[in-house]
This record gives sequence, structure tokens and C-alpha cells, in this order.
Amino acid sequence: MSDWMVTQSPTPGRRPRALSPLREHLRDTFWFAPTVAMVSVFVVWVGAQILDTVIVDTLQEDGDYETLDELLRFAEDAKAVVTVVGSAMMTFIGVVFSISLVAVQMASGQFTPRVVRLFVRSRITKATFAVFLATFVLTLLVLTSFDSTSDPRAVTSVPLVQSVLTLCMVALSLFLFVLYVNTTLRLMRISHVIARIATESFRVAASMPVPAGGHDGHEADRLGPATAWVPHEGRAGVLRDVHIARLVRVARKHGIVLRLIPRIGDFVVPGTPVLAVHGGPAPPRGALRYTASVGVERTYHQDLGFGLRQLSDIALRALSPAINDPTTAVQALDRVIQFLASLSRRPLDAALHRDRAGAVRLVQPVPGWTELVDLGFTEVRGCAIGSPQVSRRMLAGLDDLLLLVPAERREPLLRHRELLRQAVGQAEPSPSDRAFALRPDRQGIG
Repeated sequence: MSDWMVTQSPTPGRRPRALSPLREHLRDTFWFAPTVAMVSVFVVWVGAQILDTVIVDTLQEDGDYETLDELLRFAEDAKAVVTVVGSAMMTFIGVVFSISLVAVQMASGQFTPRVVRLFVRSRITKATFAVFLATFVLTLLVLTSFDSTSDPRAVTSVPLVQSVLTLCMVALSLFLFVLYVNTTLRLMRISHVIARIATESFRVAASMPVPAGGHDGHEADRLGPATAWVPHEGRAGVLRDVHIARLVRVARKHGIVLRLIPRIGDFVVPGTPVLAVHGGPAPPRGALRYTASVGVERTYHQDLGFGLRQLSDIALRALSPAINDPTTAVQALDRVIQFLASLSRRPLDAALHRDRAGAVRLVQPVPGWTELVDLGFTEVRGCAIGSPQVSRRMLAGLDDLLLLVPAERREPLLRHRELLRQAVGQAEPSPSDRAFALRPDRQGIG
């Protein structure tokens, strides 16, 4: 087996723990990190102010006014530095926002609007913005600590520790600014954006439960008829995720099995069934509160097909007449094939979540193999006509996937390969051009 077949897939052993919906939603917000940073720096400043007060009180008790006089002269110089830092931080914050907005606008227009959330979730961007704001807040707090008197016997506080802390925050801000610029430049390159999308997709696949004891998705067919239905009572929107751990606990407590009806990423409206109950009556309404999260857009969390959706969007935009960039489409196809290869032998259609005793308590529908293959290839195949680079890469990928998948999963791959051959044959009247466009090549045209 050649090196290209070594695909990234969940490592054997302990399955990575899935993020809770709350943690995932906090990662999608931009306000949480700066707020925590500003609150934290206020607490640290209070501690530094106490230390400065203790230092001054100790020197006054010892009668060491000469040292206090030197500290007061140092404080005058430090005050000028802190004032300059406070003004510079606002300029730095403006620069960070300007770079971020330009990068987001360029990525949204060139790749797909759905990659904007990569910038929102960037830890370096959040850390840089948070540290800049914290440094600015710290400079304001430190300026309030400078005493107006220059008499060492009457002074109450000399912000020595606070000034050193401010200089440390400035050094950290400069370091993070360099990292931020480097990270932003990387996110503006399509290869890194595609790699990030693939990484998030693999993380979703790795968080899916692995069938225990050799059972597969057919166990979901043995649930029997539904005994009750739970309607969606929230606002209309995209089903972003469900609180799996809480649903499993509720189902175990009431001795039932819950089956999620819409898939993650489906648009749900109030009144439509969102959960089917098997084996008993529906749990109380309060027990299922806040177990389903609805938003305005899809997220990677629990959404197995969202990564393929973004990769297809990038490939489609690259193949549009306005951009005409088949190399980018080939890069997106590389990751589509890699992701499908990692799922080639994994159970799909339904994810079974069990309690500690091993009993199935929640059945979550996930895209099946045919749906994932169609999502990755159908639209790109329709736009690949007239681009030999893309058709050659797609044929090579389909042939390679046919070597990996079991016999029962070959049909959609064979179907896409035949449809591609037919479309290219109709679009290319010249036998030599047709043969060239239908020659499998993992690099397209190199």
C-alpha cells in the first residue's frame, strides 16, 4: 500500500472526550477571552497594589527614607512609561482589528463565507486581543496608584511591582503580536485553511462513539416503535448540537431510549419532533431543557458533514469562471478523499451513545457513506467538466477509495466514476483530449 493511503484517523485506544456544548459555544464567541483577561488583570493588580503598600509601610517603619526617595524618583520615570504604554495599546488594538477585518473579508470572498469562523475560533487572535485589552486596563489602574506627594514620609504607595507587571504585560503583548501576524498570514493561505477544515473534521470523526462488542448501526433498527415524541420548543434555526451526556443521563434515569430525529445541521422549526422516545413515556419537560442548541449557522461540533460541505464550497468557488483556480479545487479534493478514506470502514448512519452499563440510551443520526460521498463529489464533479486537472484528480481519488472500502460501499464510488467519464466524454469531442482528461493522476496535471 502506497504512502498516500496512510490517512489521518482516530487512534486506537481511548476515544477523545467530546467538548460540551457550552465549551464549544464559548470557543465560537469573541467576548469571553477578553472579559476573563480584564477581570483577571484587575485581580492581579489588586494583589500588586497590596505588595507595593506593604513595601512602603515596611520602609517607613524601618526609617529607610533614602530608599523610599529613590523609589519615588523611579516612580516618576515609570509613570511616563506607563502613560506611553496606555496610549500605544489603543493603537495596537486598532491595528489588530484592522488586520483581522481585512483577513476575514479576503478569506470570505476568496474561499467561502463559512471559513470566517476559523478566524473567530483562532486562539492566537483571541489571546492577542485579550492581552492587549488587559494591558490597557492595567495601565489605567496603575496610573491611579501613583501618589501626588513627593515626601517619602507622607507617601502611601509607590507602584513598583505594578510598574514591573506592566512592563511584563507589554513584553507579552509584543510576543503575541508577532504570533498573531504569523497566524493571520497562515490563515489567509488556502492550503492552511483547507488543512484546518480537515483537522476539525477529523476531530468530529474521532469524537464519534465506537461500536462496542462488534455491534454496528443496525442495533438502532431494533428499538421498536416510538412510544412518545418530544417537540422542539425553542426558536427556529440550525440544530448546532445536543448535550449528549445530559440526554444519556435522562434516558438512563427513566429507563428509555431517546432517538434524535433531525441530524446535526438540519434546520428545525418550533413544533416539529426533535426526539423520539422508545420504551416508555416522555421525560418531564424540564429534564430535557437546554439539551438541544439551535443557532443561525452550522458548526463542526458533532456535525460530521460540515467539513465536507466547506471543502466542496471552496472547490466550487475555485472552479467558478470568476476565479478559475483548479489547483485550489484539487487541494480541496485531496482532503475530501483523505476524510472519506478515514471513514471507509467505520460504521455510519447512526451514532449509538451508551450509559456506563453499556446500554444504548441515545441514537444520533449521522450521514451515511453514500451521503458523504455524494456531498464530497457531486457538485465538484459537475463543475470539473472542462478542467482536466480536476477530473484526473477525482478519478485517481475514486480509484484509490475503491481499494480501501468494503464491497458494500463501492456502489456510490463506481457511480461517480462512471458519471464523470460520461460527462467528460460528452464535453471533449477529441479522443486525445478525452483520454488525457480521463487519465487518473493524484496531482491533477502535476
